[in-house]
Amino acid sequence: MKFTAQQIAGILEGDIEGNPDVEVSKLSKIEEGTKGSLTFLANPKYTSYIYSTKASITIVNKTFEPEHDISTTLIKVDDAYKSFSQLLEYYNQVKNNKVGIEQPSFKSESASHGENVYLGAFSYLGDNVTLGDNVKIYPHAYIGDNVTIGNNTTIFSGVKLYSETEVGNNCIINSGAIIGADGFGFTPDENGEFKKIPQTGNVIIEDNVDIGSATTIDRATLGSTIIRKGVKLDNQIQIAHNVEIGEHTVIAAQTGIAGSTKVGKNCLIGGQVGVAGHLTIGNNVKVQAQTGIGHRVKDGEKLYGSPAIDYGNYVKSYVHFKNLPELVKKINDLEKKVDANN
Repeated sequence: MKFTAQQIAGILEGDIEGNPDVEVSKLSKIEEGTKGSLTFLANPKYTSYIYSTKASITIVNKTFEPEHDISTTLIKVDDAYKSFSQLLEYYNQVKNNKVGIEQPSFKSESASHGENVYLGAFSYLGDNVTLGDNVKIYPHAYIGDNVTIGNNTTIFSGVKLYSETEVGNNCIINSGAIIGADGFGFTPDENGEFKKIPQTGNVIIEDNVDIGSATTIDRATLGSTIIRKGVKLDNQIQIAHNVEIGEHTVIAAQTGIAGSTKVGKNCLIGGQVGVAGHLTIGNNVKVQAQTGIGHRVKDGEKLYGSPAIDYGNYVKSYVHFKNLPELVKKINDLEKKVDANN
């Protein structure tokens, strides 16, 4: 897709300085700009690059006044960074504005959908599936029986939504995510063999949730595994059966949360965090990367380490961790002196 400076200025309500008809078809960093690319200048540290960039169009703040000759066409806006982000969102909407049903694909006779739906090739819609308006189902996605998907939700290629899963409005589920697989439930019998416990619940994903690639969310044993509205999950996260993630919580990659744990609202959880099962994590909790949590966490706590301790205490303790060999040597030397004087 190509856009002229005039079109971009219209979208951003900006002013043009330069050629209004110059076209761009790609995006670039300002220091790596090439002919036909669009870039932006928001950080003053990068101002020098605007005089050498080969980018055809550069978005800048209205306060910017060049001190030397420039070759790039300027689009002046109130906030260059915000406007560039707005343009990325617009571009993404145009790029992903697919509609229609491609073949071959399978749609059960009992499945239904709203307006402007896209169903990609080799995708599968099971019995009694319900899709809202503007839903995008990309190729090779599997939508199991009795699944419901709300308006304006996008399901990318290779996603698997097991039966009974409920997905809200304005959600994005990225490639390879698996939602609603059986939870890890087994019980030993009298012979010590593990027998599978039937997982009869489902997964509920509320509105405005983003789920990263290869993330897995297990169905509940009974009831529901619930991802509340506004939650953002990175790639390669494991959410076990009957877990509940509170509103607007953000979790980074490779974190695992064991069964029946409840995570509160507005939490920030770093990468590779491990959370044991049947715990309660409060609201507004911040957890540093690679932390291991095996106990209940109160509202507002900041945690680090494994097993997790208060973040401030961990940082203070780490000073001593590093000096431990020297401290041990000093203690040994003191003990020798005490023994020599006795």
